[in-house]
Amino acid sequence: MTSIQSLVFLPQPRSLIPGSATLALQPDQMIALAVEASPTLYTAVQSLQTTLRNAAHVEWSITTTSHDSGVGALLRIAPQWVTQNQGYALTITPSGIVIDAHDAAGLFYAINTLIQIIEQSGAQLPTLSITDWPDFAVRGVLIDVSRDKVPQLETLFALVDMLASWKINQLQLYTEHTFAYSQHQAVWADASPLTGQKIEQLDAYCRQRFIELVPNQNTFGHMERWLRHPNYAPLAETHSEFNTPWGITMQGPFSLCPDDPGSLALIRDLLDELLPHFSSRMVNINCDETVDLGQGRSQALCQQLGNGRVYLDFLLQIVGLVRDRGRIPQFWGDIIVTHPELIGELPHDALVLLWGYEANHPFATQCAQFAASGMPFYVCPGTSSWCSIAGRSSNALGNLRAAAEHGLRHGAQGYLITDWGDRGHWQQLPVSYLGFVAGAAYSWAWEANRDIEVARVASQFAFRDVTGVMGKLAYDLGDIYRMMGDTTPNGTALFWTLQLPLDAPLPHDPLSDEGLQRARDALDAAAQTIERVHLIGPDAAQLIAEFTQTIGLLHHACRRAALRLHPEQRTTAQHSTCAHELGQLIDEQRRLWLGRNRPGGLSDSLARLEQALKDYHS
Repeated sequence: MTSIQSLVFLPQPRSLIPGSATLALQPDQMIALAVEASPTLYTAVQSLQTTLRNAAHVEWSITTTSHDSGVGALLRIAPQWVTQNQGYALTITPSGIVIDAHDAAGLFYAINTLIQIIEQSGAQLPTLSITDWPDFAVRGVLIDVSRDKVPQLETLFALVDMLASWKINQLQLYTEHTFAYSQHQAVWADASPLTGQKIEQLDAYCRQRFIELVPNQNTFGHMERWLRHPNYAPLAETHSEFNTPWGITMQGPFSLCPDDPGSLALIRDLLDELLPHFSSRMVNINCDETVDLGQGRSQALCQQLGNGRVYLDFLLQIVGLVRDRGRIPQFWGDIIVTHPELIGELPHDALVLLWGYEANHPFATQCAQFAASGMPFYVCPGTSSWCSIAGRSSNALGNLRAAAEHGLRHGAQGYLITDWGDRGHWQQLPVSYLGFVAGAAYSWAWEANRDIEVARVASQFAFRDVTGVMGKLAYDLGDIYRMMGDTTPNGTALFWTLQLPLDAPLPHDPLSDEGLQRARDALDAAAQTIERVHLIGPDAAQLIAEFTQTIGLLHHACRRAALRLHPEQRTTAQHSTCAHELGQLIDEQRRLWLGRNRPGGLSDSLARLEQALKDYHS
């Protein structure tokens, strides 16, 4: 029998009182669902039934009455006993299992906690009493499906199953151009977009697992995939170069011009076609990083009124369109937070998404600003997977912790874990699992989960590794940047080494022979460790191949970084070796991409690696 002390939970319940006995699960008993039957709850109970069969080797039937003899598990909704929304009480005694929940969602979460216990304990369950409910009413994950990966529907279904089992209850697919709008085929023609029918399938799948699928469409900045086409080019703020807050110059187009009536007409058209495919009453209109505003067609207006006022006026018009369609708008808070004098003008029937991705992001200050205004908001940390290849583990956990702590302190309504795909979406999906695991735990019950062993929990529930080492392997790969003394914000030096030409300066340059040697040693150790893991999930082979590819890309980045440090080593023979190695990595990147994702965007992503390959032929 598994002891209480050795049980691993995701998330850890806020209160667990161990018993002193055991419950021996007997065959031919029943799961009594003593609530009004619903397809959603029936799906959860069937998962429990399957777990009993596979892990405890007992076959239990499902009944809707609690008075039959032979009831092994009694499941009830009892708000008079469990008063917290989404809360539950789970009791295991020598005579059976009883779950009381505040509502259907709480019952679903209790079932998933019970499943975790049975998976680890088999037919001999420890007796215990758990009382549990969430800190944040909304605990979400956002997946970037625009730069450049559009996941297969089967990939999304598997991800939803995993996240729901960790008590995540909102999902967003960040969209710029990857929804198949009927009147805008030129924009998505090469992107393998998600159709309305597939969205409706995903929406129904999410609802059965108590996840709200929130529609997401950028409507202001990040519209370059639209504005590069002739039909939409006139709506751009600028097609010229513009300065950014990050100290670099970018080439337009980028944002819609807020002073052009056609911009609002386009947004109206997009909302009218997109929203009917979702059951959610929310919609994320994004409106982030409008960094070219005032540097093109709206320059005179911004000089007259100020950039903040022009931004807010256009935002309010988009909010009005959403409100007219009976929806609640969400939007990113990065622009408005730089104009604190305007926060008080935000409509309180909208919701601010307060994002920041470094461990030292000032969530404390920014949360306090919105809390003081009475404006509802989510905190939105990230997985730190993008622009990194292997992630940035320590930064991610610091960022996710800070968001939970300060969001909870200042009354944030939700916690949204973001996972982006900037500059080709090179990172493999499982690289993000550590961030998903940590965020799911911190957002459920901060005090109970703030010190969880993320690597151990990830091995158990994300990687399904019976050896228990895969989580640490992933964590260590994601901390290679620290071994190198790398302080690059929002990315890593090894990533930029592959992204940029050999002689181009890096955004931050911590490269040294000593740091590269430490990275190589860590990569060699990871390559040996991955041979010992034993994954039991349905995608085990794909997952191992994805981390093997991650190790390979980082090894090549180290080789390329050495050529940066020592131009004298750029011999024909060295370039030939590098070209052969990178060519093989590109082929494997293509194969792995198609294992989980649709083909659209693949050529754009690989073109960035192929550009690096050209350096070895020059």
